[in-house]
Amino acid sequence: MKDLQMIKALNLTDCFVAAGYVRNYIWDTLHGYPTRTPLNDIDVIYYNREEMDEEIEKEYERILERETGSSIWSVKNQARMHIRNGDQPYKSIEDAISHWPETVTAVGIRLEDDNSISIISPYGLDDLFEYRVRKSPLFKDDSYYMSRVIKKNWKELWPRLEMN
Repeated sequence: MKDLQMIKALNLTDCFVAAGYVRNYIWDTLHGYPTRTPLNDIDVIYYNREEMDEEIEKEYERILERETGSSIWSVKNQARMHIRNGDQPYKSIEDAISHWPETVTAVGIRLEDDNSISIISPYGLDDLFEYRVRKSPLFKDDSYYMSRVIKKNWKELWPRLEMN
């Protein structure tokens, strides 16, 4: 909750913490692990067509690093990420993450004003809770997907996973 409150305080448009932050926590919990698997990064995503300068994202990362003492924050405006990914411009935050490599990675959460938690997940949550790793339908690069899944070593970390 502390992380969600801190991210909310940034006041970013359509902002979520996503990917491994959510996915790994759920898999750790489902596997009964007493502590969280260490994160390589913490993905904070937002969508703002009026703010396309990458340096702005770096400033948000510096703010989060100062607040936490951790340098693993990765803040990305999904309104500009289509350029790096070679896609047509994304229409929304949900459209952007629907192009991420795995369905179980295309999940984000955020804290709302009433302290409820909202979830964004264009492919639903079944794969995540049923230990099923598969390529997102809109992700184009099959070889990158396969090498990514192997490199991340998920099956070793969470043995119940089914790799598709």
